[in-house]
Amino acid sequence: MNQEKSSHKRIERRDAAENRQRILDAALSLFEQNDVEQVSMNQIAKEAGIGPGTLYRRYSNKGELCLDLIKGNLDLFFKEIKAYLEENYNESPSKRLKEVIKIFLEFKEAKMQLLKGVEDAAPKYKSIVTSPLYNQLHQIFLTLFEEINEKEFPITNSVFRTDMLLTACTSDSYLFQREVRGYSPEKILEQIYYTFCSTY
Repeated sequence: MNQEKSSHKRIERRDAAENRQRILDAALSLFEQNDVEQVSMNQIAKEAGIGPGTLYRRYSNKGELCLDLIKGNLDLFFKEIKAYLEENYNESPSKRLKEVIKIFLEFKEAKMQLLKGVEDAAPKYKSIVTSPLYNQLHQIFLTLFEEINEKEFPITNSVFRTDMLLTACTSDSYLFQREVRGYSPEKILEQIYYTFCSTY
């Protein structure tokens, strides 16, 4: 009897894993053809060959799906930042902060649609704090601002400055500067750095 239950659970787990992979493959295929915001959950379910109920049991919204698609990239992204900070510990904190912002903006350029999908799934007033990037990036930026305050020049209210820096780097804000203002990623980096890391 126990062997039957164990076998049944293994089959369910295999089915769930297969469904997850079908969903991710279908979503990725659709996202490559259209912007994330133009693709509906029903389209994803249809493309994956599953019922909408099965899709919603695994992902309650597109943001969760986008997060699952980008999870491996996020791990590599934070490993890159950690490696840079460890290898360049002796550089000034302001220089390290600029490089971390650069790594972040390069990541944003490469994974814009999926990051936007994660952000757009949350209520607008919570989109920053519910982003999977927020807590880790907030801690990294805050630590660097506090180090600047200690070693280079006074930084008033590092927490507020960090919040505003992350707000400036949201996908909507970044895309506005890229597409409406016409700034290059390099120019955006320079402006962000000047705005948040200068002594005024």
